[in-house]
Amino acid sequence: MTSVASQGAVAPSRPQAPAAAKTPGKRPYHNGNNKGKPAKFRKKQQKAPKLNEGSHEEVLMHDIQALLAATKLAAGEAEALARELAKPALPLQGSEIEVEVIEMSSTGDGLAKQKGSDQIYVVPFSVPGDTVKVKVYRHLEREGYTVADFIAVTKPSPLRNDSRIQCKYFAQCSGCQFQMLDYAEQLKLKKNIVVKAYRNFSQLPRELVPDVLDTIGSPLEYGYRTKLTPHFDGPPGAMRRGPRKPLEERPPIGFTPKTTRKVLDIEDCPIATDAVRKGLKEERERMETEFVKYTRGATILLRESTQRVPKTACGSGAAAVDEAEIAAAAAATTPASSSAITVETDTYTDRKTYITDNNATSTEYIDDFIFTNPAGSFFQNNNSILSPFTEYIRQHIMPPPHLLEGKKPIRKLIDAYSGSGLFTITQASLFPGGSIGIDIADKSIEFARTNATLNGLKEEQCRFIAADAPELFKSVAQYDPDETVVVLDPPRKGCDASFLRQLLEYGPRRVVYVSCNVHTQARDVGVLVRGEVDGMEGGGEEGTRYEIESIRGFDFFPQTGHVEGVAVLNRVEL
Repeated sequence: MTSVASQGAVAPSRPQAPAAAKTPGKRPYHNGNNKGKPAKFRKKQQKAPKLNEGSHEEVLMHDIQALLAATKLAAGEAEALARELAKPALPLQGSEIEVEVIEMSSTGDGLAKQKGSDQIYVVPFSVPGDTVKVKVYRHLEREGYTVADFIAVTKPSPLRNDSRIQCKYFAQCSGCQFQMLDYAEQLKLKKNIVVKAYRNFSQLPRELVPDVLDTIGSPLEYGYRTKLTPHFDGPPGAMRRGPRKPLEERPPIGFTPKTTRKVLDIEDCPIATDAVRKGLKEERERMETEFVKYTRGATILLRESTQRVPKTACGSGAAAVDEAEIAAAAAATTPASSSAITVETDTYTDRKTYITDNNATSTEYIDDFIFTNPAGSFFQNNNSILSPFTEYIRQHIMPPPHLLEGKKPIRKLIDAYSGSGLFTITQASLFPGGSIGIDIADKSIEFARTNATLNGLKEEQCRFIAADAPELFKSVAQYDPDETVVVLDPPRKGCDASFLRQLLEYGPRRVVYVSCNVHTQARDVGVLVRGEVDGMEGGGEEGTRYEIESIRGFDFFPQTGHVEGVAVLNRVEL
């Protein structure tokens, strides 16, 4: 039976006017002089500043402000003032105009101008150098930009090659932005997204931020995504009170287009794996007859799961795992289809199926490591890049030799936000003092412990504990910070102030920060380098607590504007 999962591959909300930027700093001094005064005479109490959210709108606004500033600088002060005074009226909403795309924003949208105007137009599915016809959707006059809908390319950029596009829904579905671009160009754009993230969100002087390294590409540019969550809407009036009526016909099943909130009916998705694409086809066929069972909309989970059958004796893997345990893990998988996509190698056969039940168990392999997860839970959705990605972490999780001279050896790993144990397990062999994974979710810890067993790791090598954020580092107080590396892989919102404060107080020798949102990563790394959050200070001669060794992007989602970030930091010795 199809179940409801969290929505994936949906359009980002149209840009809204962002709130004023808030930056981390010291808590304002307050001497209590408001006590006893009438309300109208009391001074406003200032709250401690919140960390920047790194939202779509905030990221976009940074790029727009930079482009506006560059335009004024290029024109000169006098000319810029004259152009501002002679500013033409903006085109009517709903009108069609032609604009030239100047640059690519960090949200994956083009930033364009109309001839004779400095107004910025945000245009999806465009690349620098394109001239495109757009439909004006909404003016945000105070912010100085307009949101526009893409209609057509009237003069293509040298960067554009539409023969590269492999999806017939491209420029309608919001899931991909870059299919018209050469892959090397996509990687350059994603490197620049990381560069701008640290420029706009870290609040660090440039000399404290090393050059961003080239983005590591995905081995698969299409056919890589192991999870899709297409959805459909309920019948008209389903939100009203009263008895719910079932659907009268099979609804559109797919994703939200860029230009409307209605679901775009999608038959196929070429960035998904073959097993997931098969699942999309079969679920659409199932809905041809079963739509009458639904009185409201739902999201369909399509998650790939792998059953691996060795062709030779087990024993070449990470820990010569018991075949019976692997078979038991595979048996726990509940495929939605009896047929499978078969992948043959010299040493094993992989049978890949898809799962639609959130509570079923999916199985995934990274090299010789096996991971089981609740099918509806989070796990990286591009298996093809996980081998080079975890190998990169393995090569950089330890300090370089010159930082080890005369120091205690690194013996322990703390994997914060550990989930089902990706880093705790794949890096465990490097740490003679053991690796420990910490997560707030009991279910994640349960699966992480199972995964450690499946990979032949004993408790003294690899263990997991559930801990709430305020108690996180109390649970590992026995770990000497001079001998410890901390790996962070938080959700998109990044680390909160409480966590960062605890991390600074604990002070591990080395930090490896992995993030699916390079903007909140840059914000948090800035906090760690300054050694200050909510007024708590620490650090060395320059007032810093950590220094950045390296920053690099990984392309987990080719054809899209998304980039994963890895930052490596070392503690500044006092």
